[in-house]
Amino acid sequence: MAEQPGATHEGGGLKVIGAGFGRTGTLSIKHAFEELGFGPCYHMTELFDKPGVDAQWDAIVRGEPVDWNTVFKGYQATVDWPACTFYKELMQAYPDAKVLLTVRDPEKWYESVTNTIYRVSRLNPDHALTTHGRMVNALIWQGTFDNRLEDKDYAITVFLRHIEDVKQYAPAEKLLVYNVKEGWEPLCAFLEVEVPAGKPFPHDNDRAPSSDAPCGCLVRKP
Repeated sequence: MAEQPGATHEGGGLKVIGAGFGRTGTLSIKHAFEELGFGPCYHMTELFDKPGVDAQWDAIVRGEPVDWNTVFKGYQATVDWPACTFYKELMQAYPDAKVLLTVRDPEKWYESVTNTIYRVSRLNPDHALTTHGRMVNALIWQGTFDNRLEDKDYAITVFLRHIEDVKQYAPAEKLLVYNVKEGWEPLCAFLEVEVPAGKPFPHDNDRAPSSDAPCGCLVRKP
């Protein structure tokens, strides 16, 4: 992918921190960032094929000391879980980074979560015994939703509260509240890059889950 003016960064480190929960278009955003020159972008899918990464996040979730520069070495952006849970810590570690808060209709978000990543994590009883499964349970189902994701009203309350928390914490001049339906224009304006000519906005990860995929990694639309 061609570099865009303004998207080449010196000194390394994260340039954009994704603070939105998973299932808010984060895989599409990952590909959009990479198209715009803010890549590679860290996403939950990064955990699936890199030895030791699950153990790394398991330790982070358990509260062990963390060197964020080691975790995100070579990355310019991050979206999705697990990183979105630590957006405050990442903002402190990378004070010049911008913050992207992806949002979605709460009802559709809840339906998506329960029918994909939550469903898959419950389909395979052995999943909870893996390092990845333990981390996901501790960070998301227990740590974020207090083991109450099946309580729709409670889960949506947590989702909306997180959005408001990010809005309150992140300086307005560094924050974009964004729905992927808005397409390239607001995202490119926020990142100060040009809209890719002739490139449709990425539209990924919106099909039914594969029951054998790690943590609900979804089968991409053919």
